[in-house]
Amino acid sequence: MQQTEAMTEESVRRLFEQAGARVASRGGRTENYGSPREFSFEVRAQFANGLGLHVVARQYNYRDPWEATGRVNDLVDVTLLEGQTPCRLPKGHPWFQQGEEEVDVDADGLREIVRIVSGLNPKILALQRLTGDLD
Repeated sequence: MQQTEAMTEESVRRLFEQAGARVASRGGRTENYGSPREFSFEVRAQFANGLGLHVVARQYNYRDPWEATGRVNDLVDVTLLEGQTPCRLPKGHPWFQQGEEEVDVDADGLREIVRIVSGLNPKILALQRLTGDLD
């Protein structure tokens, strides 16, 4: 079994910042098991092209001692934003085709999403809306 890469608030922030995004983040769940929040962290990024990503690590996964120590976040939920509105990617991309949210994305998938979204020309979204390919 291949072990997935753990993600933290800091590692996701760094990924977005390296792609040139403005970033805001907050941690939620603390070491206290009774913490009322259902997420461990969330990070929101806004790229120069007007598109953004909202990443939520909903809860920690617990691994057995021989796999890793303690709690880790190895899967996150990602929402694609145009301005502040959720949207889908234009056709031809492997992400955000069925809706504006991707659930259980691993670290490699998140890096791919950041690469695609940060480099996308937003005029393509407008063109596909005009042709009816994107609703």
